[in-house]
Amino acid sequence: MPPLSPMLAKSVANVPAADAVDGGYLYEPKWDGFRCLVFRDGDEIELTSRSTKSLTRYFPDVVEAARANLPERCVVDAEIVTVVGDRLDFDTLSQRVHPAASRVAMLAEETPATLIVFDLLALGHESLLDTALGERRERLESALSGAAAPVHLTRTTRDAAVAEQWFGQFEGAGLDGVMAKRLDSAYAPNGRKMLKIKHARTADVVVAGYRLHKTSTDAAPLLGSMLLGLYTEAGVLHHVGVCASFTAARRAELVAELAPLEVPLADHPWGEMEMGPNRWSSGKDLSFVPLAPERVLEVGYEHMEGPGEDARFRHTAQFKRWRPDREASSCTYAQLEEVVGYRLQDVLT
Repeated sequence: MPPLSPMLAKSVANVPAADAVDGGYLYEPKWDGFRCLVFRDGDEIELTSRSTKSLTRYFPDVVEAARANLPERCVVDAEIVTVVGDRLDFDTLSQRVHPAASRVAMLAEETPATLIVFDLLALGHESLLDTALGERRERLESALSGAAAPVHLTRTTRDAAVAEQWFGQFEGAGLDGVMAKRLDSAYAPNGRKMLKIKHARTADVVVAGYRLHKTSTDAAPLLGSMLLGLYTEAGVLHHVGVCASFTAARRAELVAELAPLEVPLADHPWGEMEMGPNRWSSGKDLSFVPLAPERVLEVGYEHMEGPGEDARFRHTAQFKRWRPDREASSCTYAQLEEVVGYRLQDVLT
């Protein structure tokens, strides 16, 4: 019964060799969505997030799909995703977490969610937490043998070379890496027993402003996050994301270091941009300190979300170093690696 915390993963740089440990690895695509444990007891369905909070009210379509496709009494570990065109789309997924039931129902109709199942934690009255992954996978395949879309059993391989191929191919369908799980491992709630291999890239970006940290005061201002930009081919500076995660001392230093670049909002390229509170910010003030777009830094990122010159960093970027040797105008979308397209249907098959 909930609450039950899902098993977590730690990041590694490369796909581990299949013979690295006794028993080997089971490799899976890494889906980019909402982690979800699904509890079914007859007609009763409960969806819980990575933090054990309920997701049930936000995904009525997943509830119905689970009722139609999962065993009568079970607990499965899965990912909720949404699809736009032939790739995953996190933006439409995040819109589903909305306080208005009418909007949730409308979005469930417009962009129905898909449930990707990858582990079986209980079946009938039996807990499988202490059962080895290899056996859990066999029983999951049997339990979902009659399942149909929008419920899918994730594909797997025991071949590291195939996993390497997936790592390169599947990103084009919106996935963000590969998972490696020991076949002889039990399920460890909240334990980092899985390995995740994600794409790691760098880009040179323009610092065009910053937001103050939540603990900042007038007497002791602290930088919370830097606002990053890239230039389009037409020379327009687009907001592409943020970088954060600085020490308290460094936050204070950065405010002083960037002070000479402060400009009035009216003189800034983003003067007309909507940067205030929105429905996702829970009233948080998202206004920013505008800076002349002159300084360049290198950031690390995993992948971009969105098409062409509307793309943004999918996650918070990581500060690498200042680039005083780069002109801000040279920081364009052209430097970004172009991901080769791949059909999501070919991943689900």
